Amino acid sequence: MPNYTITNLLEVDETASANNPQVEARFGRSALGSEHLGVSHFRYAANYQPTGGHRHREQEEVYLVLSGSGRVKLDDEIVEVGPWDVVRVAPSVVRAFAAGPQGLELLAVGSDRPEGGDGERVADWWID
Repeated sequence: MPNYTITNLLEVDETASANNPQVEARFGRSALGSEHLGVSHFRYAANYQPTGGHRHREQEEVYLVLSGSGRVKLDDEIVEVGPWDVVRVAPSVVRAFAAGPQGLELLAVGSDRPEGGDGERVADWWID
């Protein structure tokens, strides 16, 4: 295996829209063959509002807003985000993104994680 990998993240299989047509998600860790980093692309439809969130046991994440606007809920705080905002989230913080009128496009980068992942979904958490 070479010491580098080049892949087009938009060519990675999209996995979320079958369960939620308002969300597109592409997870690049496997396509890159990365041992230590995960890179994911998310696109949320205009005015998309989740009800749940997620957190991790060990994995820290950084989210970069590529386009659009929206809000991120971090535990009990809601913050407006727009293009080129970068949000670092400690593992234990419950987080979710909601899209504004133009939708929201994000790039997520995650650190090492235990085999099989360490994400935990939190249902019925973001109820306005």
